[in-house]
Amino acid sequence: MPPGSTSPREARPGWLTAPAPVPPEHYSAAPACRKAAAAWLDWLGTERRCSPHTLAAYSGDLARFFDFLTRHLGGVPDVAELAALRLADFRAYLAQRAGEGSAGSSSARALSVLRSFFRFLDRRGLAQNAALASVRSPKRPASLPKALSAEEAGEVLGGAEGADEAPWLGQRDLAIFTLLYGCGLRLAEALSLARREAPLAAGMMRIVGKGNKERVVPVLPAVADAVAAYVAACPYPLPADGPLFRGARGGPLNPRLVQRRMAEIRRLLRLPETATPHALRHSFATHLLAAGGDLRSIQELLGHASLSTTQRYTAIETAHLLAVYDKAHPRAKGG
Repeated sequence: MPPGSTSPREARPGWLTAPAPVPPEHYSAAPACRKAAAAWLDWLGTERRCSPHTLAAYSGDLARFFDFLTRHLGGVPDVAELAALRLADFRAYLAQRAGEGSAGSSSARALSVLRSFFRFLDRRGLAQNAALASVRSPKRPASLPKALSAEEAGEVLGGAEGADEAPWLGQRDLAIFTLLYGCGLRLAEALSLARREAPLAAGMMRIVGKGNKERVVPVLPAVADAVAAYVAACPYPLPADGPLFRGARGGPLNPRLVQRRMAEIRRLLRLPETATPHALRHSFATHLLAAGGDLRSIQELLGHASLSTTQRYTAIETAHLLAVYDKAHPRAKGG
């Protein structure tokens, strides 16, 4: 283990609340379908190590599909009816979602959920449906991570200390935002840190991210100083195995409070609505890339499973270069 690093947690900290999946027994489906859905969700959680948020989203999508089938078929579906579904049935489901205003990205995820579920049914010898493979996925809108400029990120960190309630709350918010921007952490990763894992000195820190995947990130002196200042100022006891970040009354800090604080800073600084806590993580990656960081290293620091996810940041940098060109080059306006 690198010097100054912390040990990874074996499981999600108990102080972090997570959405609950839709119980399969509530699905509008025959008992055999509900039993298969329960086994699939269990497989996703144990074998695929999906996060609670993913399980909640996937179970909701599957429940919605069964609701559709119940209306579409005129009764609760059983496993045999799942195997008999035609291409037109799946298209009707996507058409209904579009008619209800679902975004293309949301319907694309719902279709991905169905493919995962039906592959599971096939592997278990419960049902096989070849029609699903012919369904074209809805187009996802081309979206880029919304990063702040280096100046805007600095302004956010500066504004974090201006908490009205108590000075230590400002130091807490600064520590969190500095972890997001200085280490590229997700908000949930920062709030899952235990007191014994607090990076109080520059060095390396182990993080357990999505799917319980571990990664090691460097801790800059500015990050360590911000966290140490918060720990020293926090008026509540911080047991080694308890949450590092506390709310105003001493309980575990709710992520919504961090998002609300970011919204307050955003309004004061007149930043766009895209200036969220997660935007600080995007800014970490974008600014590293602009400074010459290579994609593979940035991928490891962010904990991305696929390099294609990290490659989105090259589009941001290209867009920035084009903006500079359009603004500064004498020939950019056709002159």
